[in-house]
Amino acid sequence: MNLDLIVVLGCTATGKTNVATHLASKCNGEIISADSRQVYRGMDVGTGKDITEFTVEGKKIPCHLIDIVDAGEEYNVFEFQKDFLKVYADIQQRAHQAILCGGTGMYLEAVLKGYRLIEIPDNEQLRKSLESKSEKELLIELQSYKELHNTTDSIERDRIIRAIEIAQFEQEHQDLINDYPKINAKLFGIQFERGVLKERITTRLKHRLKHEGMIEEVEGLINSGVAADKLKFYGLEYKLITQFVIGEIDRNEMFNQLNIAIHQFSKRQATWFRKMERNGFEINWIDGNLQLDEKVDFILGKIGE
Repeated sequence: MNLDLIVVLGCTATGKTNVATHLASKCNGEIISADSRQVYRGMDVGTGKDITEFTVEGKKIPCHLIDIVDAGEEYNVFEFQKDFLKVYADIQQRAHQAILCGGTGMYLEAVLKGYRLIEIPDNEQLRKSLESKSEKELLIELQSYKELHNTTDSIERDRIIRAIEIAQFEQEHQDLINDYPKINAKLFGIQFERGVLKERITTRLKHRLKHEGMIEEVEGLINSGVAADKLKFYGLEYKLITQFVIGEIDRNEMFNQLNIAIHQFSKRQATWFRKMERNGFEINWIDGNLQLDEKVDFILGKIGE
């Protein structure tokens, strides 16, 4: 196809995974998840892993970056980018088609922007050398590294020092930051009219609570030793169901608050995707009401152009 990466994105409850797996079955593809919570083991229903969808017509579709971290641990965008590049290189080496699928905008952009994210460590020696300097002197030093376009770096002393620390690291490690593979990608987004999507979200939530064991999943995580505060940290289902399980809210409050929270989350996702488009990313939008085969054929037709 001469296409390094196909991206299937969209808000929650748009059916991205189903489209991506059926697409993979047609083009010798492998899925790379771009979901900030599906990395956690044991967090299946609440994160919408939809494991059954990774088998298409009896064929198991390879999937990466799901179930790679224990629940209760922390995982961030720096680790995601590092893990993505490792998996992506492996898929490329085997001459298979990489398909990035997910709705976490920050993770998607970490792949698509074309520069390596680095978790910059504290530099105690540098900080010690800056201790005696005034804020004016610190700003002058910061300006020696970069042009200041606004005042955000000069709000307080600690932020100025951290900005200097980052600027010095970037200057000294350009090889790391620029060492990023050139990826030829095409983006596809699944979308529904807002009212339809809200209905899909609410229907899915009811089903997960009643039939898929989402509450029992949270109870199991707590019983296995994952602290309630850790689960709350993951937000949405894990925050509110945990509050219900430990008796902080009743079931009705849990459902209503969770339903509202997921709708708000969906709106934030849509806002992020619009921002991506404003920043130059071309997203080929697909009507979510189309039949599954029509969506897959649309994508295949576009990447064949």
